[in-house]
Amino acid sequence: MPHIVVSISGHGFGHVAQTAPILNRLHLDMPQLGITVRSSVPLSHLRSRIRAPFTHLRSEGDIGMLMSSALDVHVEDSCMAYRAFHADWDKRVAGETRLLRELKADLVFSNVGYLPLAGAQRAGIVNAALCSLNWFDIYRHYCGEDSIAEQIVDCYSGADAFLRATPGMAMEYLPNLVEIAPVADIGNDRRDELNRRLRLSNEEMLVLISMGGITSRLPMERWPRIEGVRWLVQSDWQVVHPDAIVLETLPMGFGDLLASSDALLCKPGYGSFTEAACCATPVLYVARPDWPESPVLVEWLHRHGKCVEVSRQALERGNIATELENLWIGARTIPGQAQPRVAAAGAGQVAEWLAGKLDR
Repeated sequence: MPHIVVSISGHGFGHVAQTAPILNRLHLDMPQLGITVRSSVPLSHLRSRIRAPFTHLRSEGDIGMLMSSALDVHVEDSCMAYRAFHADWDKRVAGETRLLRELKADLVFSNVGYLPLAGAQRAGIVNAALCSLNWFDIYRHYCGEDSIAEQIVDCYSGADAFLRATPGMAMEYLPNLVEIAPVADIGNDRRDELNRRLRLSNEEMLVLISMGGITSRLPMERWPRIEGVRWLVQSDWQVVHPDAIVLETLPMGFGDLLASSDALLCKPGYGSFTEAACCATPVLYVARPDWPESPVLVEWLHRHGKCVEVSRQALERGNIATELENLWIGARTIPGQAQPRVAAAGAGQVAEWLAGKLDR
């Protein structure tokens, strides 16, 4: 039985959103495949997205960036964490190499930790990265170009392929770059069922709020009510607002809720943007000017979806009624003419690439 060891960064849920559709497709094509998922993402979230059976190992394969909220990077603390992570780099890679050999990995697939790639390369195991970003670009943006940056980019350059999801950062310096189509897990529109369950009229609007898995919340208790608008929010926010609905109380997954909502309120993120575009859900997003990946994601969504930007100050105060109305005016289509949707062919492309390596 072939065995793939998959590392998924715990820096937000976007890395899971990119990886899960590929593993689901790979399981359909190769049901005998053994899958081990190494990640610090909560197991409950992994299982909500990954339908293929897998063994879970908690792991930290990368630093990502340390965040004080969904929008704020702790730059100094992050740079210090990278220095500690790389302090004895050769020993760390040796430990990773031993672990991958013990797991009897036939292929190492990483989104987008570079330590698993380094361990696989030293062990002579086929390895590939997948993501719309990489930590070399993010690290050098915040911490500068130094020996740590060189070690990071060497790991990515040494992989059998860096499968760059669309939309994604350029990464033109990578000799092994393979561009792939958008990756998204597309839900089903179950709005009629939601309306019946929640006793909503056809005129009421549902807005799904998701800040990408980073621990932080919006101060919705201070938000004014917007006539005809209801908010779908996660339970651990413990929101006290007359128009808030806890999404975990509903008998459907995130993808179906997104496809059934009138808008998604989020920060710029790969999973949020591509999944919304693929199910034609309009997006209200908060500006995030310091994050290097944001410009390419925002530019892509403006070309392929319906979206409006809102300032952080307006979002925190809940003064977004005008932006929502502008979003819905822009999203309205000619009667009888369907909203164009983005094709998510990337999962099939990557699954085919991985299966070809595993077959050998």
